[in-house]
Amino acid sequence: MNSERITLIGAPPSPYTRKMISLLRYRHINYEIIWGDPGTILDSDEIFTKFNIEKPKPALLPTFILPNKDGEMEAVTDSTPILRRFEKEYLERSVIPDNPVLSFLNFLLEDFGDEWATKYMFHYRWHFKEDAENAASLLPLNHNASLPDEHWKQFSDYIGPRQIERLWVVGSNEKTAPVIEESYKRFLAIMEKHLANSPFILGQKPSSSDFAIFGQLTQLIGFDPTSRNIAHEISKRTVAWINSMEDLSGLKIENKEWLDVDSVPSSLKELFAEVGKVYAPALIANAKALENGDDTWETEIDGVVWSQKAFPYQAKCLKWIREEFENLSEEDRAKVLEILDGSGCERLVKS
Repeated sequence: MNSERITLIGAPPSPYTRKMISLLRYRHINYEIIWGDPGTILDSDEIFTKFNIEKPKPALLPTFILPNKDGEMEAVTDSTPILRRFEKEYLERSVIPDNPVLSFLNFLLEDFGDEWATKYMFHYRWHFKEDAENAASLLPLNHNASLPDEHWKQFSDYIGPRQIERLWVVGSNEKTAPVIEESYKRFLAIMEKHLANSPFILGQKPSSSDFAIFGQLTQLIGFDPTSRNIAHEISKRTVAWINSMEDLSGLKIENKEWLDVDSVPSSLKELFAEVGKVYAPALIANAKALENGDDTWETEIDGVVWSQKAFPYQAKCLKWIREEFENLSEEDRAKVLEILDGSGCERLVKS
């Protein structure tokens, strides 16, 4: 087993940082974390001398310092491929189900957590005045709790307006706000049902989809007032679940099983129906826009016309989902389609 310590740069209000720290703890992977902004930290002489690397473009949270194929250290981001790299380098306590059908379903739900649930997070943080003021005030202190009052106010006055102006990145506006909010509430209601019968998304032990969803919920339930209050009203099980997900290093997984693909619970099928209802149309419309050379896409989501800038990364997400599906055997593809039947997710894998 690889025993070398991994270095990452991250911040507590970053859902992807929280996703990966929780994963590292669960998997017993030795790590050290440097709290802060990767762009700033990798500019410092001390860090640059230690690692002799260039900053990633863009500098995202978290940033991992890992060896490349030539053994040279580099700064890498994007939790999905990093997580799967760790699956090859660290064999114990895997978070990818060994059943191919379940592995595909896990991939789809991890992507939903990373790419749609983040719309919940960003929307609730910056759409409402109380939440925006809370975030603008607290975020600078997460980098330095001893920040002098004058600098604290300067950073707060800068962060708030800048992030509110960026709500368009996740498609949040007055028209789409009800879609995002209703999806969040439905998601919580589904989680309440599911957690009543299963400690994790796909059975008795956590998968990568658990960590992706957990990461976003650390902010929605642990940081932002409006979304936290909603969660307490709709799903106290989810509130309790994120507390336990924070550190699963002591979880005993001997004799813990993934769920049986021949007995998928109705609550999980409801979760796929939510993915199909909101995320699938967004992925498909985004990819089509990029294919046509369009800068924006427009489609109907939950009865509302949703318009948003097209992003190449989301097109990659759809490509990866389809590749995962195509890599399955014919029998496993048929099983996946059987489980997803009627959810709306079929559109993601059918040409």
